Amino acid sequence: STGRTSPMYLALRDLRATKGRFVLVGVVIGLISFLATMLAGLANGLVDDGISGLRALPITHLAFAENSHASFSRSVMTEDQLEAFDVEGVDATPVGVSFVNARPAGPDASGETIDVALFGVDGNGFLAQSSEAPDGTDVAAAIEGGLVLSDELETEVDLGEEFTIVGTDTTLPVVGFTFAGTYGHVPIAFTSLDTWREVVYGDGSQGRFSAIALSTGDPAALDSAATQTGTEVFTKSEAYAGSPGFSAESGTMSLIRGFLLVISALVVGAFFTVWTIQRTRQIGLLKALGASSGYIVRDALGQLAVVLVLSVSAGAAIAAGVGSLFGDGAPFSLTLSSVVATALVLGLVGMAGSLVALRRIISVDPAISLTSGV
Repeated sequence: STGRTSPMYLALRDLRATKGRFVLVGVVIGLISFLATMLAGLANGLVDDGISGLRALPITHLAFAENSHASFSRSVMTEDQLEAFDVEGVDATPVGVSFVNARPAGPDASGETIDVALFGVDGNGFLAQSSEAPDGTDVAAAIEGGLVLSDELETEVDLGEEFTIVGTDTTLPVVGFTFAGTYGHVPIAFTSLDTWREVVYGDGSQGRFSAIALSTGDPAALDSAATQTGTEVFTKSEAYAGSPGFSAESGTMSLIRGFLLVISALVVGAFFTVWTIQRTRQIGLLKALGASSGYIVRDALGQLAVVLVLSVSAGAAIAAGVGSLFGDGAPFSLTLSSVVATALVLGLVGMAGSLVALRRIISVDPAISLTSGV
């Protein structure tokens, strides 16, 4: 009798009896899982490529000019505003940020022009003092005389090589490498704040810079200074939104992933509904033999869970393998947590998509088995 039968007996029997049908829907779900996992990796890679340098800075907050929306290019600040943040429990230092092109200097230079996010920092501030290059270079001292580049440029640029900043013709030597990451999808180059001002403003800098880097364990201490100076204070994670293209890229990738989830729910829902219609007589017979609606629903959901787990897991595993082949050729970053999260969401969405068919299972009349010929 059904009361003594394992809850998964019928589910596994149907899976074995109609393997072709379930393999087909499993392949479709697996492809969706593959695409969703690949998109997760690309989304993470784009985020890392846009803000890894900012994320690596030893700061808790950034202060920007009012209405700059955490964008360095829109923010201009002065020494008077910096002084307002000189309060107990707060480390504050100015930082200037701009995007520049740098070409190899000298008539015999043959290297390629590089694009960098030029970060000008105060050599006496906590940003420079807390940084150290892998080769032991003292970043605080080195930036006074040149450029400390992100280590991802180490294979393209030689130590001691000189570069001329396009537009201002300021020539600076490469004095070291450090993990500076990227900002706005280009490598970061550290230099002194005075040098940055010379590159951006020439002789008319008037002590200006882009933002104030802050480090504090008491965020409330920043409120009065921000109000007094008319500035906007953002946490480090909130400031990511100011990176060029960050919001648009994140929104686009999230929208695409959302559509994939909807498609997944529709595919599973459609398949499960059709499968339920085809099993209507069988369901009626089971009810006539004494099986409860709850038993049949659990059996059907168990059947679907087996297909989802196998398909989603296979798709995610293949995507992780393909992603590992990308290397540095594309901004791709996939972690175990993101793979598991994507698989779980797809599984839950798939189960949710099947709910549309459950009402039909519950409403099947046992009397239908009398006319079914079963």
